[in-house]
Amino acid sequence: MNNRLVRWGMYVLIAIAFAVACAFLANWQFDRNESRAEQLSLVERNYDATPISLADAIAADGALDPDDEWHPVLLHGEYLSDEEVLVRNRPHGGTSAFEVLVPFQDVDGRVFIVNRGWVPPGEEATPDVVPDAPSGMVDVIVRLRPGEPLPTSGRSAPEGQVPTIHLPSIAAAAQGDVITSAYGLLVSEDPAPETLLGTFDSPTEDPGPHLSYAIQWILFALMGFIFIGYMIRTEIQKHREEVEGRPAPVMQRRRRDHDADAEDELLDDVEARV
Repeated sequence: MNNRLVRWGMYVLIAIAFAVACAFLANWQFDRNESRAEQLSLVERNYDATPISLADAIAADGALDPDDEWHPVLLHGEYLSDEEVLVRNRPHGGTSAFEVLVPFQDVDGRVFIVNRGWVPPGEEATPDVVPDAPSGMVDVIVRLRPGEPLPTSGRSAPEGQVPTIHLPSIAAAAQGDVITSAYGLLVSEDPAPETLLGTFDSPTEDPGPHLSYAIQWILFALMGFIFIGYMIRTEIQKHREEVEGRPAPVMQRRRRDHDADAEDELLDDVEARV
């Protein structure tokens, strides 16, 4: 009995440890779901808002307020086309496309990186054709996006290209007071260029599977206790059947022996009379 109690105690401890792990994973998924909901709310609030000036969007200290991500910004100035940079290996149109980054000299004196769109890869290490940005004074509407980190793999890119939109690296090769906290995804240009680049898809409104995953982990924790309870109950029933069934063959054998003895006595009595 003591061995069974120790074994059952181990079962319960295992179920508790499994439940703790499931609770941790469920909480992680709840956090991810909440973060995703905040992102969706930010996009809904800012994506189609009225454009503001660069001075209103990015303060003099050059910092981007996270609440302003995706907000449209109206730029007025000119492209610095000689400092154009290509971002390699971007997933567009089912290919590893190139995104075209062009510094833009705004009338407030600062330089802002504009992502004008993407072009498909060519036969060589660069696209076959990269359409020129409009020259002269241009009104450009972009949506604010934060920069990207450098690749953890340490991969680099050929001259004139970058592996990611790491704004400090791009700013180091550009001239002027370059804003490094954010860049802009192109919405429109006035006057419009002769050739348009590939455009960007709107951010998805899919909340993701995080909430359903969290609920699944909670159910897994409950199932762990149910399974352990089932195992303990099965062992108890099996032990009970063994205890109740063990003396039955002995009693039955004794009954058969008693009947056989009675028959022998009856036969002996008949033979004696004959």
